Amino acid sequence: MKKKIFILLSFSILLFSPNLVLSDCLDLGHFTSWNVQDNHTILFYRQNSPLAKVDLQGCTVTASSNIRLTKSYLCNGDVLIVDGRECTIMTITSASSQ
Repeated sequence: MKKKIFILLSFSILLFSPNLVLSDCLDLGHFTSWNVQDNHTILFYRQNSPLAKVDLQGCTVTASSNIRLTKSYLCNGDVLIVDGRECTIMTITSASSQ
């Protein structure tokens, strides 16, 4: 009986919170530069090597934008500061997986 409850509980967690299992996280604390790919996507670099691609929701990014990290280790759903505004990270992917 306990095993069935555990399996049911595990399945319900996966069903109702897929971002817990599917979210990507990266340490961007040591990026040296960034580039805007489109109005909602930023490419971060470390010493001229691509580090990560970040897609934002609800913010427009330009080449002259001021970008700040809220913390060095960021995941999907975390926040970046773009021009003084909080922007939610929709997806963050490592450059090695692109």
